[in-house]
Amino acid sequence: MQKKNEKLLDKIVKKDYNNELERILEKKPYAENVKSILLSILYKLETSYKDYRKVKQDVVTKEELIENVINTIKNNCDEIKIVKPNSKESEIIGNRTFLVEKKRKRIICYNIERKVLYCLAKISKRNRIIKDDYFIINKTLSDLINVGNCINTVEPLRDFNGYSWTTIPKEIESITHNLIYQNLVLLVGNNFMNKWVNNKEFIMDYMELFQETLEKLYGKEEAKELIELLKEISVYLEIRFDKKAKEKMLKQKEIVEKELGQMQNNETFVEKITEEKRKITYNIKMIDETINNKHLLEEEYEKRNEILPLEEKIFSMKILAKMMAEERKNELEKIERLNELLNPQRYISYKKELEEKQKYLLLLEEKDIDKKIENLKLKMQKIFLKCFDKKIEKCNSKQEMLKLVYEFRYYNMLPYDYEKDICEEKDLQKEVIEETKKILEKAYKLRVIERFSKQEDVNYELLKVIFQNRNINIEDIEVKLIREKGQEKGKDNFYVQVFDGNGIGEKREMPNSENMNKKDLAIRFNVKVKAFY
Repeated sequence: MQKKNEKLLDKIVKKDYNNELERILEKKPYAENVKSILLSILYKLETSYKDYRKVKQDVVTKEELIENVINTIKNNCDEIKIVKPNSKESEIIGNRTFLVEKKRKRIICYNIERKVLYCLAKISKRNRIIKDDYFIINKTLSDLINVGNCINTVEPLRDFNGYSWTTIPKEIESITHNLIYQNLVLLVGNNFMNKWVNNKEFIMDYMELFQETLEKLYGKEEAKELIELLKEISVYLEIRFDKKAKEKMLKQKEIVEKELGQMQNNETFVEKITEEKRKITYNIKMIDETINNKHLLEEEYEKRNEILPLEEKIFSMKILAKMMAEERKNELEKIERLNELLNPQRYISYKKELEEKQKYLLLLEEKDIDKKIENLKLKMQKIFLKCFDKKIEKCNSKQEMLKLVYEFRYYNMLPYDYEKDICEEKDLQKEVIEETKKILEKAYKLRVIERFSKQEDVNYELLKVIFQNRNINIEDIEVKLIREKGQEKGKDNFYVQVFDGNGIGEKREMPNSENMNKKDLAIRFNVKVKAFY
């Protein structure tokens, strides 16, 4: 009776969401094909959510997932256009598959559902989610996390269809962004990452909170190493995918290096500060004269509007006066900062700040960016696995252990690149095998997994398939040891057969079968073993 009530409730909820979206779409000037694709996205998210949550465990609720999509359509999208490849309308997006214009609240996209959902995720985000105090990193790391979060939003639509879990790497906008973002979700939780991405104010320093969370969960050394890797790879990814960003950073590099050079000589530095203060004081004087003189204000109004594009033209001289008053305030703040630099203590701290900036700007000198990204990605996976090891150590309950098994299976099946998943990456084989054995051992102790043999290697070879299997419910996986007579007398061949919930089996050769003793065979041979209770 309870199950029937739950199914009825699900139908009611689905109908309500559809009705809500349809009411919003009635007020939008979208074409019918746009409305159709949005309703289809909503339906598929609802259909796939149950399996998505089971496989990944730590995800937003279905209500949050769907409401976020609906609210984005309602509040952030005045215009959505679906265009055909090679059409005249598609010329505006060039060789890309979509264009997102946040200021105009406009999306232009090909007729691909996962791309449209990606655009919806992108258009609703703030460009900066890290305070300006973090020079360069405030942009590079913001971009890395935002892109990762957008890819994450598309996942239930992209990889789940209501009955299977399939990941096609070429459908992921960026393998590296996705992998790193999923690392962070598995380490600090989906809730933390969503709060960070959706934080509307800078009252809370999430970068600082992120570091504190990592230190609390995994220790200061691991937190420091992980954050440094994250910062570096964010810079390389930025210059890899955004040429304009690289040009801007190179200009910043010149300025920083020039300032550091000037600071080597105290007298030269003081002269520079004094000259800058003189220029700023003059600017303030000119602003005051312009604001207080109607004729000068009118000239400034005409002068500025002559060079501004139509959409940015200043509406009135009153608005110009307010703008110039704000400019005056900014100039005064500059003078205050310059005065601080004349203080010996502030001079020393400012020099340290410049040296910290230079450290990241020097990364721009790297010649082989792709190779550097690959090296950092690999290092990040190794530190991630060290941290995950601590999660295993701290696990004390059966329910928590089962969740960790699901999470580790999900991690193993993440694409490492376009050719292979994490579990297939040869440079991570040693670490992945070690963690698999540790998680199996802890699962035996908590009676989540049944131990097949007293031999650790045999258990590993038999049960590692659990972490390389895309059956939705791990609890439904069954394994069976099969013996077949070999060509040589007394030398039989052993195989592991894996069964999913539908009784469909996958046969794999069993390495190290010589380690199995007669007792193991007597107890377990040719008997299906349910891996999980």
